Amino acid sequence: MSHAVSGVNRNLSAVGGIVLLATLLGATPAAGRDAGEPIQMMWIEGDVAGLSTIRGPDGKAVIGSVNYHQHREGQLLHAVRIARFRDGSSDEDRVDARVGTTLQTLRGRSIIRNTAGVATVDINIDVEHGHITGFSGLGDERKEYDEHVELTPGTYWGPLIFMVIKNFERNATDGRLVFRAVVATPKPRVLDMEVLKKGKTAVQRVGEKINGVRFLLRPTVNPIIDPLIHAIAPETTFIIAPGSPPAMARFEGPRNYERQMIRIE
Repeated sequence: MSHAVSGVNRNLSAVGGIVLLATLLGATPAAGRDAGEPIQMMWIEGDVAGLSTIRGPDGKAVIGSVNYHQHREGQLLHAVRIARFRDGSSDEDRVDARVGTTLQTLRGRSIIRNTAGVATVDINIDVEHGHITGFSGLGDERKEYDEHVELTPGTYWGPLIFMVIKNFERNATDGRLVFRAVVATPKPRVLDMEVLKKGKTAVQRVGEKINGVRFLLRPTVNPIIDPLIHAIAPETTFIIAPGSPPAMARFEGPRNYERQMIRIE
């Protein structure tokens, strides 16, 4: 379950216009750690598989499940995360990364399917060559993408986001860690995201209480514009149970850019 992270990097449709405005105004990210720098690894990643439950935002109704598979061959790590919902829709992320002392993303793909199982978003991300291709929308609303953008090995999305948070302590400065992400809004955009350590909390489950630490994930562009972005973007939180390595006790946030709120435990 610890790696079964939903598509939290695909939740920012309302933010896209603000980011474009910031670019036109010459806004720059907040000072600090270089967002494009690969994170330093604290833990050894290997073969992992698991199945997690997706619930509604109140934590009661079961609305789907997350199937996660991670396989390592040498320094190459391949991860597949598929969230399937009872209405027939699904979100899928596939990533290849190089792991060792750092986590370096190579390539990946993100797909969103509607209740009929038809892909409405399908984006391929080639980090090594700085190339994003794919489409979003159906019929007259379909838009094709073939973009050459500046991407670094420190670009993360999908299941790699939990790895960023798991290695927070080695990479954060003053309780804050910034990294680069590719976000479908549904148009693919390259954004900086920040993880903030918010303090101790607990997760209540039947027959047990899990003590953990709450982390907040949100976009960051510029100190002046960030408050407006944070007011618009839905809140995304992770509760991490300490350990060697840490485990994800709960995720709460939007499923994707359409802002359907979910909880994964």
